[in-house]
Amino acid sequence: MSYLVLARKWRPKAFSEVVGQQHVLRALINGLDQDRLHHAFLFSGTRGVGKTTLARILAKSLNCEQGVSSQPCGECQSCQEVDAGRFVDLIEVDAASRTKVDDTRELLDNVQYAPSRGRYKVYLIDEVHMLSTSSFNALLKTLEEPPPHVKFLFATTDPQKLPVTILSRCLQFNLRRIELKQISDHLAFILQQENVEFEDKALTAIARAADGSMRDALSLLDQAISFGSGTVNALDVSNMLGSIEQQQLLHIVSALINQDGKALLEQSHDLSVQGRDFNAALDGLLALLQRLATLQLVPNMELPDEDDLEKLIEISALVDAETVQLLYQIALHGKRDLPYAADPKSGFEMTLLRMLSFQPKQINADINTGSTEPEKPRTKIQQIMPQAASPAIETKQKATASIEVKTEQQVAPPVPRPTNQVQEAPPEPAPINQQATVSENKLTASNWTDTISQLKLAALSRQLANNAAFVKIEANTLYLSLTPELAHLATDKTKQKLVAALEALTGSSLKVVIEQGDASTQQTSKTLASQQAEERTSRQQQATDSIHNDPTVTAITEAFNGRVIESTIKPIDSD
Repeated sequence: MSYLVLARKWRPKAFSEVVGQQHVLRALINGLDQDRLHHAFLFSGTRGVGKTTLARILAKSLNCEQGVSSQPCGECQSCQEVDAGRFVDLIEVDAASRTKVDDTRELLDNVQYAPSRGRYKVYLIDEVHMLSTSSFNALLKTLEEPPPHVKFLFATTDPQKLPVTILSRCLQFNLRRIELKQISDHLAFILQQENVEFEDKALTAIARAADGSMRDALSLLDQAISFGSGTVNALDVSNMLGSIEQQQLLHIVSALINQDGKALLEQSHDLSVQGRDFNAALDGLLALLQRLATLQLVPNMELPDEDDLEKLIEISALVDAETVQLLYQIALHGKRDLPYAADPKSGFEMTLLRMLSFQPKQINADINTGSTEPEKPRTKIQQIMPQAASPAIETKQKATASIEVKTEQQVAPPVPRPTNQVQEAPPEPAPINQQATVSENKLTASNWTDTISQLKLAALSRQLANNAAFVKIEANTLYLSLTPELAHLATDKTKQKLVAALEALTGSSLKVVIEQGDASTQQTSKTLASQQAEERTSRQQQATDSIHNDPTVTAITEAFNGRVIESTIKPIDSD
């Protein structure tokens, strides 16, 4: 007897054997059991998710000699003939090969005749979207008012191409891609029944390559059994699929975090020698970065590959979330641009170099002061994936960091110093003296804003403190002024938090009285909010003046007839 492929041997013959698609099964089972049967069903979805299989099971349920039921017996002659594909009243049509209107008319000429053997005459039209417009028009009338003994079952991978007039006359069932775990579990069940040894990692790789299609997964499983001489293991499946091992992806991410360009190029060379698909390599890298981002933002979420979970957790703790998001975006753009590269290997390496070059770099004080020997950052990632550091790459990193500092200074240069001063001395640390004054409970209008800036407040209580103006202090009573439009900030709760913060700072008990003041009162004693607003305005004006006075900017605007958009100028914070 000839060998029967797994996709046909293990094709479901009852609704209970179907993997996934519970939302469709529920509707079909209830319709059959309650005898609420429509005359036209449309099954849509990607390849290999069970469209034709469900249609055949439905046809068997309709024509079972034991009666219409969601559980056909599978033993009567009608059930066996449906399973064998030779039931005379189940007419299967491939619309891709019979697109002409004459074919449709010939098919519909026999609709009026009663079924020969079964209870219903079932027309199963696969890839129905391939029919021509004339064929759909010929089908419309019969589809709208069919004889009571006729059922239409349509299957399509592209329901968008069907006319609305056809869609409105059918019950539509959208079959989803089957989940990764459902596919791998079903493959494991089949291999156990077939007495074939396997590894769970190998089945996970096959399920991932199937991309939600059970038929594709079974075909790949057949290939894997032949490739592995009767066994299914992870190494053979990886070689068969040309997929990238998780360990190689971890090495690539490790090299990116360690800023090791030499190791990155070595990994790319290894992938080329192994004959790996670089598009698949980028897919694997994207999947790994997505898992890292998930671990960082949802640390309690369970992930499938338990063997690599510990390493992923360690790596996710050593790189910030912003960098992971940036690397993911660069890899995504690299995959999009890969067909336009000179060759796949160079396109893949260029993507890695972009991920290496555009990572945010930590610029330390040594670089800012002009030191030629910046401290080399140390990370624990080297303990997980030890890599040999390249002196050439380190030198390049230093140069890149210096260029970045220079570029920032050109975009928003510091405020120019007065010309009559040779060197400006740093300002005296006034807050230290002011803290001493505050600690002695000598609150004054002059140190009020500095005092407020030291308080540990948040939300509404912080807004109250920032916008309250100092009026006076008598004994242990502090009088503050608040404009009428901000009077809503002075609630009992916010005042209590303000008093508690002041008492903690000054070390003495206080009573706060807040009055509604006018504009003159606010001008007499400035608030922290107004002071900060003045500082922002001053910094913005200084930044704007610096851009307008920059000779480089002036030369560019004159050469290209351009103009400076002042709304885009932002001052660089000194801290």
